[in-house]
Amino acid sequence: MIVVGIVVAVLVGGFILIQLSMVLKMKMKKGKAVPDLNGAHGRMVRTGSKVLMYFYSPSCRACKSLTPIVRSLSKKYKNVFSINITKDMDTARKLGIMGTPSIVLVEDKIIKEFMAGAVGESQIMELLA
Repeated sequence: MIVVGIVVAVLVGGFILIQLSMVLKMKMKKGKAVPDLNGAHGRMVRTGSKVLMYFYSPSCRACKSLTPIVRSLSKKYKNVFSINITKDMDTARKLGIMGTPSIVLVEDKIIKEFMAGAVGESQIMELLA
């Protein structure tokens, strides 16, 4: 029984360490220049405008509640983009997206904010202000 407890503790600890390393790696992207991106979001980034990119996956549970919020915001704001990583993995790779949901805020061709995990609508609105 003790062995099972130790194995479970090691697995949980390993999972937590992997999650923390992913978040830290993504946070280290802040302040870096954005690589050349394709599509409408890439064209807007090249203008130097403020651009919010939301990365999601259809199979992501946390994305299921956040995706409708971001989609409604993208109808109000021309600088908000929802990017399905299963269809646009190239953009996700170039920006270092390692998990979904993730939000990247770009301004003046520089990554200003990088958020991993589910966030509230108020946090997204703060980024757009």
